[in-house]
Amino acid sequence: MGALQEVQVASLSPERFRALLGERYEDVDEAIDTARQVLRGRVVWHVNSTARGGGVAELLQSLLAYARGAGVDVRWLTITGNPDFFRVTKRIHNHLHESTGDGGPLGPAERKVYDAALLDAAGELVELVQEGDVVYIHDPQPAGLVPHVVAADVKVLWRCHIGVDRPGELAHAAWDFLRSYMMDADAYVFSRERFVWDGLDRERTWIVAPSIDAFSPKNQDLEPVAVESILGATGIGPGADPSRALFERFDGSRARVGRTAELVQDGPVPTGAPLISQVSRWDRLKDPLGVLRCFAEYSEADGAHLVLAGPSVAGVADDPEGAEVLAEVSARRDSLQPDTRSRVHLASLPMDDVEENAAMVNAIQRRSDVILQKSLAEGFGLTVAEAMWKARPVVAGKVGGIQDQIENGVSGVLVDDPADLQAVAEAVDAFVAEPHRAAKVGKAARQRVLEQFLGTRHLTQYMDLLEGMLVPERTS
Repeated sequence: MGALQEVQVASLSPERFRALLGERYEDVDEAIDTARQVLRGRVVWHVNSTARGGGVAELLQSLLAYARGAGVDVRWLTITGNPDFFRVTKRIHNHLHESTGDGGPLGPAERKVYDAALLDAAGELVELVQEGDVVYIHDPQPAGLVPHVVAADVKVLWRCHIGVDRPGELAHAAWDFLRSYMMDADAYVFSRERFVWDGLDRERTWIVAPSIDAFSPKNQDLEPVAVESILGATGIGPGADPSRALFERFDGSRARVGRTAELVQDGPVPTGAPLISQVSRWDRLKDPLGVLRCFAEYSEADGAHLVLAGPSVAGVADDPEGAEVLAEVSARRDSLQPDTRSRVHLASLPMDDVEENAAMVNAIQRRSDVILQKSLAEGFGLTVAEAMWKARPVVAGKVGGIQDQIENGVSGVLVDDPADLQAVAEAVDAFVAEPHRAAKVGKAARQRVLEQFLGTRHLTQYMDLLEGMLVPERTS
Protein backbone atom coordinates (compact mmCIF):
# COMPACT_ATOMS: atom_id res chain seq x y z
CA MET A 1 0.00 0.00 0.00
CA GLY A 2 1.32 3.46 -0.93
CA ALA A 3 1.43 6.46 1.35
CA LEU A 4 -1.46 8.00 -0.63
CA GLN A 5 -4.70 6.27 -1.49
CA GLU A 6 -7.03 7.54 -4.20
CA VAL A 7 -10.73 7.70 -3.34
CA GLN A 8 -13.18 7.15 -6.16
CA VAL A 9 -15.24 10.27 -6.88
CA ALA A 10 -18.72 9.99 -8.39
CA SER A 11 -20.10 12.42 -10.96
CA LEU A 12 -23.36 14.16 -10.05
CA SER A 13 -25.06 16.92 -11.99
CA PRO A 14 -25.69 20.12 -10.00
CA GLU A 15 -28.86 20.46 -12.12
CA ARG A 16 -30.73 18.47 -9.49
CA PHE A 17 -30.64 21.61 -7.29
CA ARG A 18 -32.43 23.77 -9.86
CA ALA A 19 -35.92 22.92 -8.59
CA LEU A 20 -34.87 23.58 -4.99
CA LEU A 21 -33.18 26.92 -5.64
CA GLY A 22 -35.37 28.42 -8.35
CA GLU A 23 -33.96 31.72 -9.66
CA ARG A 24 -30.96 31.46 -7.36
CA TYR A 25 -29.68 28.62 -9.49
CA GLU A 26 -28.56 31.24 -12.06
CA ASP A 27 -25.56 32.00 -9.82
CA VAL A 28 -24.60 28.32 -9.90
CA ASP A 29 -24.84 28.24 -13.70
CA GLU A 30 -22.57 31.26 -13.96
CA ALA A 31 -19.99 29.75 -11.57
CA ILE A 32 -19.96 26.48 -13.52
CA ASP A 33 -19.35 28.26 -16.83
CA THR A 34 -16.45 30.21 -15.32
CA ALA A 35 -14.95 27.09 -13.74
CA ARG A 36 -14.95 25.22 -17.04
CA GLN A 37 -12.93 28.01 -18.62
CA VAL A 38 -10.53 28.71 -15.77
CA LEU A 39 -9.82 25.07 -14.88
CA ARG A 40 -9.53 23.65 -18.39
CA GLY A 41 -6.49 21.36 -18.48
CA ARG A 42 -5.94 21.52 -14.72
CA VAL A 43 -6.53 18.87 -12.06
CA VAL A 44 -7.90 19.97 -8.68
CA TRP A 45 -6.54 17.61 -6.02
CA HIS A 46 -7.97 17.27 -2.50
CA VAL A 47 -5.92 15.59 0.24
CA ASN A 48 -7.19 14.67 3.69
CA SER A 49 -6.70 11.94 6.29
CA THR A 50 -9.66 9.60 5.77
CA ALA A 51 -12.47 8.77 3.35
CA ARG A 52 -14.91 7.63 6.03
CA GLY A 53 -16.13 8.99 9.32
CA GLY A 54 -16.34 12.67 10.16
CA GLY A 55 -17.66 15.76 8.46
CA VAL A 56 -14.71 16.47 6.14
CA ALA A 57 -14.96 13.08 4.41
CA GLU A 58 -18.71 13.47 3.98
CA LEU A 59 -18.31 16.99 2.67
CA LEU A 60 -15.73 15.95 0.09
CA GLN A 61 -17.76 12.96 -1.06
CA SER A 62 -20.61 15.20 -2.20
CA LEU A 63 -18.80 18.43 -3.08
CA LEU A 64 -16.29 16.73 -5.37
CA ALA A 65 -19.01 14.72 -7.09
CA TYR A 66 -20.87 17.90 -8.01
CA ALA A 67 -17.64 19.58 -9.12
CA ARG A 68 -16.92 16.62 -11.40
CA GLY A 69 -20.51 16.73 -12.65
CA ALA A 70 -19.91 20.40 -13.49
CA GLY A 71 -16.98 19.41 -15.71
CA VAL A 72 -14.05 19.96 -13.32
CA ASP A 73 -11.32 17.31 -13.10
CA VAL A 74 -11.25 16.75 -9.33
CA ARG A 75 -9.46 13.92 -7.54
CA TRP A 76 -9.35 12.87 -3.91
CA LEU A 77 -6.40 11.39 -2.04
CA THR A 78 -6.06 10.26 1.57
CA ILE A 79 -2.85 9.84 3.53
CA THR A 80 -1.91 6.74 5.47
CA GLY A 81 -0.24 6.93 8.85
CA ASN A 82 0.96 4.93 11.81
CA PRO A 83 -0.53 5.06 15.32
CA ASP A 84 2.15 7.47 16.55
CA PHE A 85 1.34 9.90 13.72
CA PHE A 86 -2.40 9.85 14.45
CA ARG A 87 -1.69 10.24 18.16
CA VAL A 88 0.20 13.45 17.36
CA THR A 89 -2.43 14.75 14.92
CA LYS A 90 -5.22 14.02 17.41
CA ARG A 91 -3.27 16.07 19.94
CA ILE A 92 -3.02 18.93 17.42
CA HIS A 93 -6.76 18.60 16.77
CA ASN A 94 -7.54 18.83 20.48
CA HIS A 95 -5.22 21.78 21.02
CA LEU A 96 -6.80 23.67 18.13
CA HIS A 97 -10.04 23.31 20.09
CA GLU A 98 -8.26 24.57 23.25
CA SER A 99 -8.57 21.09 24.79
CA THR A 100 -5.77 19.25 26.59
CA GLY A 101 -6.67 15.90 25.01
CA ASP A 102 -4.16 13.31 26.22
CA GLY A 103 -2.13 16.01 27.98
CA GLY A 104 0.97 15.49 25.86
CA PRO A 105 3.20 18.18 24.33
CA LEU A 106 3.78 19.31 20.76
CA GLY A 107 7.56 19.48 20.77
CA PRO A 108 10.55 18.33 18.72
CA ALA A 109 9.79 14.64 19.25
CA GLU A 110 6.24 15.07 17.95
CA ARG A 111 7.50 17.08 14.96
CA LYS A 112 9.91 14.29 14.12
CA VAL A 113 7.07 11.72 14.16
CA TYR A 114 4.87 14.01 12.07
CA ASP A 115 7.50 14.79 9.43
CA ALA A 116 8.64 11.19 9.06
CA ALA A 117 5.09 9.90 8.56
CA LEU A 118 4.40 12.36 5.71
CA LEU A 119 7.69 12.00 3.84
CA ASP A 120 6.59 9.20 1.52
CA ALA A 121 3.21 10.83 0.89
CA ALA A 122 4.97 14.06 -0.08
CA GLY A 123 7.09 12.24 -2.63
CA GLU A 124 4.10 10.48 -4.16
CA LEU A 125 2.06 13.69 -4.32
CA VAL A 126 4.84 15.62 -6.08
CA GLU A 127 5.01 12.86 -8.68
CA LEU A 128 1.24 13.08 -9.31
CA VAL A 129 0.71 16.82 -9.65
CA GLN A 130 1.63 18.81 -12.73
CA GLU A 131 2.39 22.47 -13.28
CA GLY A 132 -0.81 24.52 -13.12
CA ASP A 133 -2.75 22.04 -10.97
CA VAL A 134 -4.53 23.09 -7.78
CA VAL A 135 -4.06 21.22 -4.49
CA TYR A 136 -6.35 21.52 -1.45
CA ILE A 137 -4.74 20.25 1.77
CA HIS A 138 -7.39 19.68 4.45
CA ASP A 139 -6.73 20.14 8.17
CA PRO A 140 -3.66 19.39 10.34
CA GLN A 141 -2.99 15.79 9.37
CA PRO A 142 -1.60 16.45 5.85
CA ALA A 143 -0.56 20.10 6.43
CA GLY A 144 3.09 19.01 6.29
CA LEU A 145 2.64 18.32 2.57
CA VAL A 146 2.17 22.01 1.74
CA PRO A 147 5.87 22.99 1.40
CA HIS A 148 6.54 20.04 -0.88
CA VAL A 149 3.78 20.80 -3.38
CA VAL A 150 4.35 24.58 -3.26
CA ALA A 151 7.80 23.81 -4.62
CA ALA A 152 6.19 21.84 -7.48
CA ASP A 153 4.79 25.05 -9.04
CA VAL A 154 1.12 24.36 -8.34
CA LYS A 155 -1.47 26.44 -6.52
CA VAL A 156 -1.90 25.22 -2.95
CA LEU A 157 -4.80 25.97 -0.59
CA TRP A 158 -4.76 24.95 3.06
CA ARG A 159 -8.30 24.32 4.28
CA CYS A 160 -8.75 24.41 8.06
CA HIS A 161 -12.11 22.98 9.13
CA ILE A 162 -11.51 23.35 12.87
CA GLY A 163 -10.92 26.14 15.33
CA VAL A 164 -12.04 27.76 18.53
CA ASP A 165 -13.82 31.03 19.29
CA ARG A 166 -11.39 32.05 22.06
CA PRO A 167 -7.92 30.67 21.31
CA GLY A 168 -5.64 30.33 24.31
CA GLU A 169 -2.26 28.85 25.08
CA LEU A 170 -3.06 25.41 23.67
CA ALA A 171 -4.48 26.69 20.38
CA HIS A 172 -1.52 29.02 19.91
CA ALA A 173 0.85 26.09 20.53
CA ALA A 174 -0.90 24.15 17.76
CA TRP A 175 -0.70 27.18 15.46
CA ASP A 176 3.03 27.42 16.15
CA PHE A 177 3.47 23.74 15.40
CA LEU A 178 1.66 23.99 12.03
CA ARG A 179 2.57 27.50 10.92
CA SER A 180 5.88 26.60 9.28
CA TYR A 181 4.10 24.09 7.06
CA MET A 182 1.13 26.07 5.81
CA MET A 183 2.43 29.66 5.68
CA ASP A 184 3.57 29.33 2.04
CA ALA A 185 0.16 28.19 0.79
CA ASP A 186 -1.41 30.43 -1.85
CA ALA A 187 -4.63 30.67 0.15
CA TYR A 188 -5.92 29.82 3.62
CA VAL A 189 -9.58 28.82 3.90
CA PHE A 190 -11.41 28.82 7.24
CA SER A 191 -15.01 27.98 8.16
CA ARG A 192 -15.61 31.22 10.06
CA GLU A 193 -13.93 34.55 10.74
CA ARG A 194 -13.28 33.78 14.42
CA PHE A 195 -11.13 30.79 13.46
CA VAL A 196 -8.59 32.77 11.41
CA TRP A 197 -5.13 32.64 12.96
CA ASP A 198 -3.18 35.71 14.02
CA GLY A 199 -0.48 36.81 11.62
CA LEU A 200 -1.89 35.40 8.39
CA ASP A 201 -1.91 37.46 5.19
CA ARG A 202 -5.51 38.67 4.99
CA GLU A 203 -5.25 38.97 1.20
CA ARG A 204 -4.82 35.20 1.05
CA THR A 205 -7.49 34.36 3.63
CA TRP A 206 -10.98 33.22 2.64
CA ILE A 207 -14.05 32.34 4.73
CA VAL A 208 -16.11 29.45 3.35
CA ALA A 209 -18.73 27.82 5.56
CA PRO A 210 -19.29 24.07 5.03
CA SER A 211 -22.50 22.71 3.53
CA ILE A 212 -24.64 19.62 3.16
CA ASP A 213 -25.96 17.70 0.16
CA ALA A 214 -29.75 17.60 0.27
CA PHE A 215 -29.81 14.53 -2.00
CA SER A 216 -27.17 12.38 -0.30
CA PRO A 217 -28.14 9.16 1.49
CA LYS A 218 -27.80 11.05 4.78
CA ASN A 219 -30.21 13.85 3.86
CA GLN A 220 -32.57 12.58 1.15
CA ASP A 221 -36.27 12.34 1.93
CA LEU A 222 -37.35 9.01 3.42
CA GLU A 223 -40.88 7.71 3.71
CA PRO A 224 -41.95 6.86 7.30
CA VAL A 225 -42.05 3.16 6.45
CA ALA A 226 -38.43 3.35 5.27
CA VAL A 227 -37.39 5.11 8.49
CA GLU A 228 -39.10 2.44 10.58
CA SER A 229 -37.64 -0.40 8.53
CA ILE A 230 -34.09 0.98 8.54
CA LEU A 231 -34.17 1.36 12.31
CA GLY A 232 -35.54 -2.15 12.57
CA ALA A 233 -32.74 -3.48 10.37
CA THR A 234 -30.08 -1.82 12.52
CA GLY A 235 -31.69 -3.10 15.73
CA ILE A 236 -32.36 0.36 17.15
CA GLY A 237 -36.09 0.15 16.51
CA PRO A 238 -38.61 -2.70 16.75
CA GLY A 239 -38.87 -5.19 13.92
CA ALA A 240 -40.19 -3.98 10.58
CA ASP A 241 -40.32 -5.22 7.00
CA PRO A 242 -36.63 -5.54 6.03
CA SER A 243 -37.53 -5.30 2.33
CA ARG A 244 -38.67 -1.69 2.95
CA ALA A 245 -35.36 -0.53 4.49
CA LEU A 246 -34.49 1.24 1.26
CA PHE A 247 -32.48 4.32 0.30
CA GLU A 248 -30.98 5.80 -2.86
CA ARG A 249 -27.24 5.74 -3.45
CA PHE A 250 -25.21 8.59 -4.92
CA ASP A 251 -25.39 6.98 -8.36
CA GLY A 252 -29.19 6.83 -8.23
CA SER A 253 -29.46 3.10 -7.64
CA ARG A 254 -31.69 1.69 -4.90
CA ALA A 255 -30.11 -0.13 -1.97
CA ARG A 256 -31.24 -1.80 1.22
CA VAL A 257 -29.87 -1.41 4.74
CA GLY A 258 -28.89 -4.90 5.82
CA ARG A 259 -26.20 -4.49 8.45
CA THR A 260 -26.95 -4.20 12.15
CA ALA A 261 -25.43 -1.66 14.49
CA GLU A 262 -23.22 -2.56 17.43
CA LEU A 263 -25.72 -1.84 20.18
CA VAL A 264 -25.60 -1.31 23.91
CA GLN A 265 -29.26 -1.35 24.94
CA ASP A 266 -31.82 -3.32 26.92
CA GLY A 267 -34.21 -3.38 23.98
CA PRO A 268 -35.21 -1.35 20.92
CA VAL A 269 -36.78 2.10 21.09
CA PRO A 270 -40.54 1.52 21.40
CA THR A 271 -42.83 2.72 18.63
CA GLY A 272 -44.21 6.16 19.46
CA ALA A 273 -41.86 6.90 22.36
CA PRO A 274 -40.42 10.43 22.33
CA LEU A 275 -36.86 10.19 21.02
CA ILE A 276 -33.89 12.45 21.70
CA SER A 277 -30.71 11.77 19.75
CA GLN A 278 -27.18 12.95 19.19
CA VAL A 279 -25.15 11.67 16.25
CA SER A 280 -21.42 12.36 16.28
CA ARG A 281 -18.02 10.77 16.54
CA TRP A 282 -17.13 9.17 19.85
CA ASP A 283 -15.11 12.22 20.80
CA ARG A 284 -14.81 13.96 24.17
CA LEU A 285 -15.31 17.34 22.50
CA LYS A 286 -18.77 16.14 21.40
CA ASP A 287 -19.42 15.33 25.08
CA PRO A 288 -21.47 12.14 24.75
CA LEU A 289 -20.91 11.49 28.45
CA GLY A 290 -22.39 14.90 29.21
CA VAL A 291 -25.39 14.13 26.99
CA LEU A 292 -25.96 10.90 28.92
CA ARG A 293 -25.74 12.70 32.26
CA CYS A 294 -28.05 15.45 31.02
CA PHE A 295 -30.70 12.89 30.07
CA ALA A 296 -30.30 10.64 33.10
CA GLU A 297 -29.96 13.30 35.81
CA TYR A 298 -31.81 16.39 34.57
CA SER A 299 -34.36 15.58 31.87
CA GLU A 300 -37.99 15.21 32.91
CA ALA A 301 -39.38 14.31 29.49
CA ASP A 302 -41.93 11.64 30.33
CA GLY A 303 -41.13 8.27 28.73
CA ALA A 304 -38.48 9.71 26.42
CA HIS A 305 -35.60 7.61 25.08
CA LEU A 306 -32.07 8.72 24.21
CA VAL A 307 -30.00 7.43 21.30
CA LEU A 308 -26.30 8.24 21.20
CA ALA A 309 -25.03 7.17 17.81
CA GLY A 310 -21.61 7.32 16.21
CA PRO A 311 -19.46 5.45 13.73
CA SER A 312 -18.03 2.08 14.57
CA VAL A 313 -14.74 2.83 16.31
CA ALA A 314 -13.02 0.29 14.09
CA GLY A 315 -14.02 2.25 10.99
CA VAL A 316 -12.41 5.64 11.72
CA ALA A 317 -8.68 5.33 11.20
CA ASP A 318 -7.61 8.84 12.20
CA ASP A 319 -9.26 8.94 15.66
CA PRO A 320 -7.39 6.81 18.22
CA GLU A 321 -9.55 7.96 21.16
CA GLY A 322 -12.91 6.75 19.86
CA ALA A 323 -12.85 3.34 21.55
CA GLU A 324 -11.88 4.90 24.90
CA VAL A 325 -14.75 7.38 24.78
CA LEU A 326 -17.31 4.75 23.81
CA ALA A 327 -16.13 2.53 26.69
CA GLU A 328 -16.52 5.44 29.14
CA VAL A 329 -20.07 6.14 27.96
CA SER A 330 -21.02 2.47 28.07
CA ALA A 331 -19.69 2.12 31.62
CA ARG A 332 -21.66 5.17 32.74
CA ARG A 333 -24.82 3.77 31.17
CA ASP A 334 -24.29 0.49 33.03
CA SER A 335 -24.31 2.40 36.32
CA LEU A 336 -27.76 3.91 35.78
CA GLN A 337 -30.90 2.77 37.56
CA PRO A 338 -32.71 0.07 35.53
CA ASP A 339 -35.64 2.25 34.42
CA THR A 340 -33.36 5.00 33.16
CA ARG A 341 -30.83 2.59 31.66
CA SER A 342 -33.59 0.90 29.65
CA ARG A 343 -34.26 4.22 27.89
CA VAL A 344 -30.64 4.82 26.86
CA HIS A 345 -29.37 3.32 23.60
CA LEU A 346 -25.76 3.42 22.34
CA ALA A 347 -25.37 2.65 18.65
CA SER A 348 -22.07 2.23 16.83
CA LEU A 349 -22.99 2.29 13.16
CA PRO A 350 -21.00 0.09 10.76
CA MET A 351 -18.73 1.90 8.30
CA ASP A 352 -18.28 -0.98 5.82
CA ASP A 353 -20.56 0.88 3.40
CA VAL A 354 -20.47 4.65 3.99
CA GLU A 355 -23.71 5.24 2.08
CA GLU A 356 -25.53 2.61 4.12
CA ASN A 357 -24.11 4.23 7.26
CA ALA A 358 -25.46 7.58 6.07
CA ALA A 359 -28.93 6.10 5.54
CA MET A 360 -28.87 4.83 9.14
CA VAL A 361 -28.06 8.33 10.40
CA ASN A 362 -30.82 9.75 8.22
CA ALA A 363 -33.36 7.37 9.74
CA ILE A 364 -32.25 8.11 13.32
CA GLN A 365 -32.58 11.85 12.80
CA ARG A 366 -35.96 11.57 11.07
CA ARG A 367 -37.29 9.35 13.88
CA SER A 368 -36.12 11.85 16.51
CA ASP A 369 -38.36 14.43 18.15
CA VAL A 370 -35.41 16.54 19.30
CA ILE A 371 -31.79 16.43 18.17
CA LEU A 372 -28.87 17.44 20.36
CA GLN A 373 -25.40 18.64 19.45
CA LYS A 374 -23.97 19.32 22.89
CA SER A 375 -20.43 19.91 21.68
CA LEU A 376 -18.01 21.63 24.04
CA ALA A 377 -16.09 22.90 21.01
CA GLU A 378 -16.92 22.59 17.34
CA GLY A 379 -15.40 23.48 14.00
CA PHE A 380 -18.71 23.79 12.25
CA GLY A 381 -20.94 20.85 13.18
CA LEU A 382 -22.60 19.69 9.98
CA THR A 383 -24.79 17.29 11.95
CA VAL A 384 -26.69 20.42 12.99
CA ALA A 385 -27.43 21.44 9.39
CA GLU A 386 -28.36 17.84 8.60
CA ALA A 387 -30.89 17.76 11.43
CA MET A 388 -32.25 21.19 10.49
CA TRP A 389 -32.74 20.07 6.88
CA LYS A 390 -35.00 17.30 8.21
CA ALA A 391 -37.12 19.99 9.94
CA ARG A 392 -36.15 18.80 13.41
CA PRO A 393 -35.66 21.18 16.37
CA VAL A 394 -32.03 21.21 17.48
CA VAL A 395 -30.65 22.08 20.90
CA ALA A 396 -26.94 22.84 20.71
CA GLY A 397 -24.06 24.51 22.44
CA LYS A 398 -23.30 28.08 21.39
CA VAL A 399 -19.86 27.15 20.09
CA GLY A 400 -18.02 27.35 16.80
CA GLY A 401 -19.97 27.21 13.58
CA ILE A 402 -23.10 25.91 15.29
CA GLN A 403 -23.99 29.49 16.18
CA ASP A 404 -23.71 30.44 12.49
CA GLN A 405 -26.33 27.85 11.61
CA ILE A 406 -28.98 28.25 14.32
CA GLU A 407 -30.84 31.51 14.87
CA ASN A 408 -31.50 31.15 18.58
CA GLY A 409 -35.20 30.74 19.33
CA VAL A 410 -36.13 30.76 15.65
CA SER A 411 -34.48 27.79 13.95
CA GLY A 412 -33.29 26.01 17.08
CA VAL A 413 -32.03 26.72 20.59
CA LEU A 414 -28.47 27.67 21.51
CA VAL A 415 -27.33 27.09 25.08
CA ASP A 416 -24.70 29.63 26.12
CA ASP A 417 -22.76 27.10 28.17
CA PRO A 418 -23.06 23.54 26.79
CA ALA A 419 -21.69 22.24 30.11
CA ASP A 420 -24.82 23.57 31.84
CA LEU A 421 -26.72 20.29 31.88
CA GLN A 422 -29.80 21.79 33.53
CA ALA A 423 -30.18 24.40 30.78
CA VAL A 424 -29.73 21.82 28.04
CA ALA A 425 -32.28 19.49 29.61
CA GLU A 426 -34.84 22.27 30.00
CA ALA A 427 -34.50 23.24 26.33
CA VAL A 428 -34.91 19.61 25.21
CA ASP A 429 -37.85 18.95 27.53
CA ALA A 430 -39.64 22.08 26.28
CA PHE A 431 -39.57 20.79 22.70
CA VAL A 432 -40.82 17.35 23.78
CA ALA A 433 -43.66 18.96 25.73
CA GLU A 434 -44.62 21.42 22.97
CA PRO A 435 -44.80 19.54 19.64
CA HIS A 436 -46.44 22.47 17.83
CA ARG A 437 -43.55 24.75 18.75
CA ALA A 438 -41.09 22.02 17.81
CA ALA A 439 -42.70 21.73 14.36
CA LYS A 440 -42.60 25.51 13.85
CA VAL A 441 -38.92 25.70 14.77
CA GLY A 442 -38.18 22.68 12.58
CA LYS A 443 -39.83 24.32 9.57
CA ALA A 444 -37.75 27.47 10.08
CA ALA A 445 -34.63 25.34 10.45
CA ARG A 446 -35.13 23.67 7.07
CA GLN A 447 -35.63 27.06 5.40
CA ARG A 448 -32.43 28.33 7.01
CA VAL A 449 -30.44 25.46 5.48
CA LEU A 450 -32.08 25.96 2.09
CA GLU A 451 -30.96 29.59 2.06
CA GLN A 452 -27.49 29.26 3.57
CA PHE A 453 -26.01 25.78 3.80
CA LEU A 454 -26.53 23.73 0.65
CA GLY A 455 -23.57 22.52 -1.39
CA THR A 456 -24.33 24.75 -4.38
CA ARG A 457 -23.43 27.86 -2.33
CA HIS A 458 -20.22 26.14 -1.24
CA LEU A 459 -19.37 25.15 -4.80
CA THR A 460 -19.94 28.69 -6.06
CA GLN A 461 -17.64 30.15 -3.39
CA TYR A 462 -14.87 27.72 -4.30
CA MET A 463 -15.23 28.60 -7.99
CA ASP A 464 -14.90 32.30 -7.10
CA LEU A 465 -11.81 31.57 -5.01
CA LEU A 466 -10.11 29.63 -7.81
CA GLU A 467 -10.96 32.25 -10.39
CA GLY A 468 -9.39 34.90 -8.18
CA MET A 469 -6.21 32.85 -7.86
CA LEU A 470 -5.86 31.66 -11.45
CA VAL A 471 -7.20 34.33 -13.80
CA PRO A 472 -4.52 36.94 -12.99
CA GLU A 473 -1.94 34.31 -13.77
CA ARG A 474 -3.47 33.70 -17.19
CA THR A 475 -3.76 37.39 -18.08
CA SER A 476 -0.30 38.46 -16.96
